Amino acid sequence: MKKKTYFGTLIFFALLFSCFLPTHGHAVENDECMECHSDDSLERNESEGMKADLFIDYNRFKFSVHNVNGIACVDCHSDIEELNWDNEVPHNTALEMVDCDGCHEEEGEAYLDSVHKKASGKGITIPCYACHGYHFVTHLEAESVFERTNSFCLKCHNPNNFHDWLPQKETHFAFVECAVCHAPDSPRYIALRFYDLIFDKFFSDKECLEALETDYDGFMDLMDQDKDKIISVKEVENMVFLLRQKNIRGTFHGEVVMEMVPTVHHVNRGGANRECEQCHNPESPFFEEVYICLNKDDGTRDFFKVERNVLESYYVNHFYVIGGTRVRFLDKIGLALVLGGACVVIGHLSVRIVTAPIRRRKKEKKDEFASS
Repeated sequence: MKKKTYFGTLIFFALLFSCFLPTHGHAVENDECMECHSDDSLERNESEGMKADLFIDYNRFKFSVHNVNGIACVDCHSDIEELNWDNEVPHNTALEMVDCDGCHEEEGEAYLDSVHKKASGKGITIPCYACHGYHFVTHLEAESVFERTNSFCLKCHNPNNFHDWLPQKETHFAFVECAVCHAPDSPRYIALRFYDLIFDKFFSDKECLEALETDYDGFMDLMDQDKDKIISVKEVENMVFLLRQKNIRGTFHGEVVMEMVPTVHHVNRGGANRECEQCHNPESPFFEEVYICLNKDDGTRDFFKVERNVLESYYVNHFYVIGGTRVRFLDKIGLALVLGGACVVIGHLSVRIVTAPIRRRKKEKKDEFASS
């Protein structure tokens, strides 16, 4: 009995002591934040150079890479520990700047030694969200060169003002991502996407897989008939043939884009690659990694390795690099034209030589008839 009383007393004092311990409020949920920030009229009275509009479109935010991965608002806005609904604004109005480096450490290190970070020495602040935006960050893998440059570089830079030395500027801007030259130490690859020539649009991954009657897991098994884990020129031709059987006619559209690695942030003045031979030669390292890419709805893409010779085939006629790639089919046509022209000339001369005696006798008879 005494033992039970002893333990009961310990439990009582433990519970009593716990009442005096400091307590922390529950973690703030995104839904609580949206109670105010879903109001499209919400804005700062005095922005002081910060974002004036405080409205968050939840229909866009829910598809952001942070929300999809379970990152809460307060994981970034970490100085908000609790909400006090007795105040007009339930948290401090002057929040600290979000520290992206807390999660993106390698990206932060690459950015520290970049021209964009160094601009702060001139009084220009270029934080992460100046390029990536605030709350609607999505995967960039599946975006085209046009979409990547418009979303980032063209916000501040007009490429036509700085590339007078570059031949065929518009072609480079359309098919080569800026960072391919401006972050030359980062890995890049050639992305091939099927382009529908009839409807003048890119074929979506779902349309392509549906037409081929397969899925992401079965695509490589269908394409890679010799099972060497690389799609060859012949296997690309088979894919085009299969699509033509479904009345789908198209070609492959190629672009040179960057892998989404931290070093793409390491852009520096004077560090851009201006050596044309790096790309415009048959052994260019720029063509070592070639992939057929199937883009997914979440902004990521699946990669399927393709042999380099595919770039020289008729079915990648939207991607031609002078001195770097050659369309062998066009070479054959050119050779046929040259040989055909030579055969016509040789044939004509041969006929003239063979028929020379006949023409000579005809001329002699004509002259005899005229003199008589």
